[in-house]
Amino acid sequence: MKRGPAGQYETIATGGETVCAFVPAPLPPDPSLEFSGARQRLLERALLACGRLDGVTALLPDPDLFLYAYVRREAVLSSQIEGTQSSLSDLLLFELDEAPGVPFDDVVEVSNYVAALEHGMDRLREGFPLSNRLLREVHQKLLARGRGADKQTGEFRHSQNWIGGTRPGNALFVPPPPQRVEDCMASLERSIHAADDGLPALVKAALAHLQFETIHPFLDGNGRVGRLLISLMLFDAGVLAQPLLYLSYYFKQHRDEYYRLLDTVRAEGDWEAWTDFFLEGVEIIAGSAVDTAHRLLALFREDVARVQTLGRAAANALRVFDALRDRPLATLNALTERTGASYPTVSRAVQALENLGIVREITGRKRERVFAYTHYLDILNEGTEPL
Repeated sequence: MKRGPAGQYETIATGGETVCAFVPAPLPPDPSLEFSGARQRLLERALLACGRLDGVTALLPDPDLFLYAYVRREAVLSSQIEGTQSSLSDLLLFELDEAPGVPFDDVVEVSNYVAALEHGMDRLREGFPLSNRLLREVHQKLLARGRGADKQTGEFRHSQNWIGGTRPGNALFVPPPPQRVEDCMASLERSIHAADDGLPALVKAALAHLQFETIHPFLDGNGRVGRLLISLMLFDAGVLAQPLLYLSYYFKQHRDEYYRLLDTVRAEGDWEAWTDFFLEGVEIIAGSAVDTAHRLLALFREDVARVQTLGRAAANALRVFDALRDRPLATLNALTERTGASYPTVSRAVQALENLGIVREITGRKRERVFAYTHYLDILNEGTEPL
């Protein structure tokens, strides 16, 4: 439905020039979203896919294992959209303090993303409300180190920003002027918690994400916080028991359509087209995560069976295998600490796993070697190639 512009333009003076900044109208859309038969069915399929994702994690040997890996995969994908070149292996190496040659600034940004998401989830689990204060805390974690650390971390912006172009005058989009940011974000917070709008949680997350990106309340990190907001909202609403649904890969795959639809909502008020796109993404990505979980289960079963052919050496090899299943990159020292076995025992077990083709040494060094559970990483790495 084309409602007309989803807000109004205000003429402002910034950087020595006069530009039009867009101030979004409060949510929900007016008139209300149309829920045709096709859109209702799309919503039902998306919810069903989320339910399957919740259910499949219960089948995993350790649901936290899947969460650990998926949070880091999401961190890589979401940060790549902002231009970083780090891989999942770079991040895991960085967390091991074994990261020679990785792009330091990029991997710090990805590591910050993990910290920001974990902070947000921990706060919600403590009973802290999903609020602007929490988003500011998440932003502070996101930009704690590396690039952007000097960009008013944890604060809504006090100056004008813009998207695209070299200055506001030739920008593709100019968000609200700084003096309007607090009011816009307060309105967004109220809409997130509105109980009388009749909107399902998935739809509220779709609307809130776009509204957040339109407000662009921070000087830096808006895209990443906006994507984190989706995960936080779906967890807070009980759609998912664990934050395992991440749309960064979908947005990365359909980047041009994503930005086109943001602009279409602002210019024409066609919230339905955006909502359809979002719900399709939820269905696809939740389904893909379920498929990934099943593939990991099958991989673990096959590899355990192979390890069990080692005879007397199988028991120690399985202990090391379990540690690598938890953390698919590890040094011998780290494996010794995690398993409680002696260094020589771990070394022999890793050699046995290497001989089976389950693990591979990735540094080529004689000392401080790092071993990877390669097939596990291959599955997680799908789609994380830098843009």
